Amino acid sequence: MIAMQQHWDKVYGTKAPNQVSWFRPHLELSLTLLEKATRRDRSASIIDIGGGASTLVDDLIQRGYQKITVLDISRTALEVAQNRLGDSARSVQWLHADVAQADVPAHSFDVWHDRAVFHFLTTPQERLTYVQKVTSALRRGGHLIVSTFGPDGPTKCSGLDAVRYDAESLHGELGESFRLLKSSLELHQTPSGAAQQFLYCHFTLEQ
Repeated sequence: MIAMQQHWDKVYGTKAPNQVSWFRPHLELSLTLLEKATRRDRSASIIDIGGGASTLVDDLIQRGYQKITVLDISRTALEVAQNRLGDSARSVQWLHADVAQADVPAHSFDVWHDRAVFHFLTTPQERLTYVQKVTSALRRGGHLIVSTFGPDGPTKCSGLDAVRYDAESLHGELGESFRLLKSSLELHQTPSGAAQQFLYCHFTLEQ
């Protein structure tokens, strides 16, 4: 964990939050899927994996969600979000951890959201550990919203290898316990003007 933590702390320590390639002012598609998954129930428990400096937490607070957890391997990224939110940060649970090693309570979340963490898991064991973690953390019937690089997306990001997926291959990694409800592709424009293809998938935990 230490090497990866240092890597991401360096990224967030040397670039402004709006300069990293994955930055969007608002994660519109994620918000739409989260609203659908929670049926606009503001008491739903949501965990944002790799949320870091993302503005998703700001938008969830603004929409009235009351039980938000943000997990990130980079303490620097979490501090960026906390400083930006000011007093509102007190309403959020912040977890500084590698998702594979995080102490996440079992059956405690209605929605697990991940934009751009899963595609950095390049070994079968890393992916298996992740799937075990999300399966344990979600309540039965809970929702998994995960976004990765799509079939035509990059194979590297921030100096790290990344795995590209289509909906079928991503579902294959997660296993039969998850039912795919919806998938879509999004062309993300980076702050530098490059285009990156993202895959978004919405699953429910069936077993």
